[in-house]
Amino acid sequence: MVHLLLGVIYLAFISLGLPDSLLGSAWPSIYGELGVPVSFAGVISMIISAGTIVSSLGSDRLTRALGPGRVTACSVALTAAALFGFSTSTSFWMLCLWAVPYGLGAGSVDAALNNYVAIHYASRHMSWLHCMWGVGTLVGPNLISYALSGGQGWQMGYRYISLLQVVLTAVLIFSLPLWKRQPGAAGQQEDGQAREALSLGQTLRIPGAKNAMVAFFCYCAVEQTAGLWAGSYLVLHSGLSAERAAQLVSLFYIGITVGRAACGFITTALGDVRMVRLGQGIILAGAAAMLLPSGWAAQAGLVLIGLGCAPIYPSMIHATPARFGASRSQAVIGLQMASAYVGTCLMPPLFGLIAQNITISLMPLYLLAILVLMTVMNEGANRAASRQSVLRAARQRAS
Repeated sequence: MVHLLLGVIYLAFISLGLPDSLLGSAWPSIYGELGVPVSFAGVISMIISAGTIVSSLGSDRLTRALGPGRVTACSVALTAAALFGFSTSTSFWMLCLWAVPYGLGAGSVDAALNNYVAIHYASRHMSWLHCMWGVGTLVGPNLISYALSGGQGWQMGYRYISLLQVVLTAVLIFSLPLWKRQPGAAGQQEDGQAREALSLGQTLRIPGAKNAMVAFFCYCAVEQTAGLWAGSYLVLHSGLSAERAAQLVSLFYIGITVGRAACGFITTALGDVRMVRLGQGIILAGAAAMLLPSGWAAQAGLVLIGLGCAPIYPSMIHATPARFGASRSQAVIGLQMASAYVGTCLMPPLFGLIAQNITISLMPLYLLAILVLMTVMNEGANRAASRQSVLRAARQRAS
């Protein structure tokens, strides 16, 4: 039953990835059809991210009340409804309206599943879990490209994903009995003791929590900026067609997916800290490649940035119980998710303004600046965790 539940969790993360790559790949077609500026993708992205922030901050209490299984099923169903709404939209304000449930459906399930796997499974499963997210992100751009090349329009691409989400919702509903048989299914630890419920202020006062928040902010700023604007970058900077650019956006997500599949085999040997550093170095190489005056270099840079993103997020998530304690990890992960979505909410739209008013060619430099801040903050979180570990050891010796 443990392996069957793990398979269901993998499916749930595919469902999380399905919507995440749609807007970036479809936007070159959407903004022209609706007659809005290219930067308006940032408005929709901000609304989606605002919803995920709200649901992430409430994930601790919601998961304690309902359990991760019910939270997951309800969230995927909400996302399916929002995607269907996107497929029926004929104006920009309708997209903004449906972006609200779109975002609310993602935050709680993301935090609940990440914490569940971080506590109950080895680090390789966290990498493979997020690899499944990458599988979902690969499907999205290809279905958009299929719909566009077949003359069906971007709306039909969203409808295809909505139908897949409905199927996944049904699978999750039928899997609910599996969650009840697992320890920790209703907000408890494996020893059966209730987890500690923390307020936002209490969570922020944990040593290293603020550093981790900023690191997550920066990571999602890099990932989402690259994912949202890669298609437009290839169209406006490299001169590709919208259909071709939609296909090539998948290169970024291929890099993430393949990288996370490979990371599952090496993360146990290297450990979470070194895996994050490895990813940051590869992102650096990818952004540098995008600065070269070649369309092929831009495409190679997207793959490298995807490969660099691969180990960072799952490794930082998996390190959370070790850094802050399993009893506090759900609250901390919820805060980290919220901070990550703030990065998603603010930084891609900010670059949209830069692209519209200056030039989209600045994207590699924008990514590099965020990468530097992410590296500094994550190393600060590592140092805080080390100091707390030393203090705990000293208290144990004294007692």
